[in-house]
Amino acid sequence: MILFFALLFVAIAIAGATAFVIFWPLTLVHVRDRHSGIAAQLGQGAFLKPSALGWLLRGGYREVRDPSLSGLATPARISLLVIMLGLSLAGLLWLASVVMA
Repeated sequence: MILFFALLFVAIAIAGATAFVIFWPLTLVHVRDRHSGIAAQLGQGAFLKPSALGWLLRGGYREVRDPSLSGLATPARISLLVIMLGLSLAGLLWLASVVMA
């Protein structure tokens, strides 16, 4: 049963990844087109760059006061948190199943 729930958390992480690959590129394109200062800060190839992901997780997009940017970046942030949470919980349940065995 524990491994079933671990697999369920992996599925939740995959759903988060699906949302992430939809909203994060749209956010980056919006930043590139309308906010050149932030685009320079994030740099080229920001899709999986740790500093850009940190900017997203910290909610750095809220400082800009652009509702369109917030509308794209907020779902990307939530989906990134879902990925991290799902994989963390799956790992903990897998570890629990190893310890119990």
